[in-house]
Amino acid sequence: MTALATPAPPAAARRPARPHLLRWLIRLHRPALLVWLGSVVVLGALLLWLGGPLTDASAAAWKEYDACSWSSRCTYDMDAIGRYKDWYTYTTIAVLAVPFLAAAWSGAALVSRELEQGTAQLAWTQSVSPARWLAFKLAVPAVVIAVGSGLLVGLHHWAWAASQGRIDTAKHWYDVGTYAANGPATVALALVGLAVGALFGLVRCESLVSLVGALCATAFAWGALAYATPYLWPTATKISSLGHDRPAGSGIVVSQGLVTSGGARIADPHCGPVTDQACRVVYHKLDAVSYFNEYHPQSHYWPLQLTATALLLATAAALTLAAFRLLRRRIDPAPVRRAAAV
Repeated sequence: MTALATPAPPAAARRPARPHLLRWLIRLHRPALLVWLGSVVVLGALLLWLGGPLTDASAAAWKEYDACSWSSRCTYDMDAIGRYKDWYTYTTIAVLAVPFLAAAWSGAALVSRELEQGTAQLAWTQSVSPARWLAFKLAVPAVVIAVGSGLLVGLHHWAWAASQGRIDTAKHWYDVGTYAANGPATVALALVGLAVGALFGLVRCESLVSLVGALCATAFAWGALAYATPYLWPTATKISSLGHDRPAGSGIVVSQGLVTSGGARIADPHCGPVTDQACRVVYHKLDAVSYFNEYHPQSHYWPLQLTATALLLATAAALTLAAFRLLRRRIDPAPVRRAAAV
């Protein structure tokens, strides 16, 4: 007895196969993906070189310099010191440029170009809802950008840490460029750039306009974050003697000055130590008894970075939500139906 074969459903009743969005997205943006992967590999290799051979050579040169006796001829590898300094600057700038590159690409190519050329509307007619289309357009690049920029930030932090205590001119943790390139806030800022680029692409379906808008918005976010950073965490205050040239304590300074005998805080005239006769007279007239320094020490580094990262991630989430709402307004047929009913 032969088994009866179940007849195949008619072609008209079959559900249309959904296009493979990941494959489509990679094919569409393959050049950008290859450039990004190549950039991460090259910059990562440079950071490994910086934190390894360049740091070792510069540290050895500084050791020779510090051992010099100025009564005799001193020889040390000045080129190694300069080479480390130059490449540290180059790699730091490259890491800081990542959020702006993400914003420029997102504004110019991620959303605006497809809306401008009509390929997005074509995808929406092939069983891909606009919301799912935008979700893929944001989620996949977000993962790629977060992983790549996170790797670069981690390597930069490692290369910087390798120089501490070994190279006399190594940047302090609170240097503006070093602080930004060493922490996860730069990764979060790259995601803000991605989201704001997509939002501008939906607002204005013109690649050039979206690119410029995304870059300006990312630059504004970076500037606002740099300005707000000292106020993201409670500061520490150190009181020190007027016998020093300046207030004690190093880090991100919020406020410095003098403390009077009554406990009031006043501006520092930057005269010098009280051991100088002229400065002693100045401090006496001001009734100053000590310095004060309101600042963030190195122990505040991670609280500041994590707070900034949380704020930027919240901003990226808000921008993403705004993009979805704007997309829904662009395609919502309700106004058309209401107009027809009238």
